[in-house]
Amino acid sequence: MDIIIIFYVLLFLVAFLYSSVGHGGASGYLALMALFSFSPEVMKPTALLLNLFVSLTSFIQFYRGKHFNWKIFLPFALASVPLAFLGGRMVLADDMYKKFLGILLLVPIIRFLFFSNIKINELKKPNLLLSMLIGGAIGYISGLIGIGGGIILSPALLLLKWTDMKQTAAISAAFIFVNSLSGLAGQLQKGISFSADMYTYVAVAFAGGICG
Repeated sequence: MDIIIIFYVLLFLVAFLYSSVGHGGASGYLALMALFSFSPEVMKPTALLLNLFVSLTSFIQFYRGKHFNWKIFLPFALASVPLAFLGGRMVLADDMYKKFLGILLLVPIIRFLFFSNIKINELKKPNLLLSMLIGGAIGYISGLIGIGGGIILSPALLLLKWTDMKQTAAISAAFIFVNSLSGLAGQLQKGISFSADMYTYVAVAFAGGICG
């Protein structure tokens, strides 16, 4: 099978799997592009752009199911958006970028290995200051690396017992969308590179997101 066909199949699967749990899939796209030897200059904006389409699709579905909570979402978003923009303007050396990316890719692995069966019998009231601190930190990392931050926010919400699984997915999807948009805007300020095949990437990821 031609290598580009393999890439598209894997891209579809990543979008499908991530959208099913309310994520945009940037960490998966970045891992996939790293395997196919994309440069970091292309990886960051590409992952964020794909994130926009997939996370929006996911958010609409969970919002229609009435799982979205504005009161919990807003403190995270208000702190994260400006810092995602700032992070998007920063440029890491290629080796440093790949090290940070590798560390971030361990987060979902740790989540599924050690915290895959979090039981929430009673939800706790969110703390405003802690929400903004978490949101700001995730926002900066999101813009810096080119992710939406859902892989960090989701386990945080569940571990703090502020939301149930579906509420977490809905809030994460919206959080990923606004962070991706802000991070992409930050990158536009310094100039970014998109692949000539970007339209195809978006179409494949969007299809995977809808199916997910």
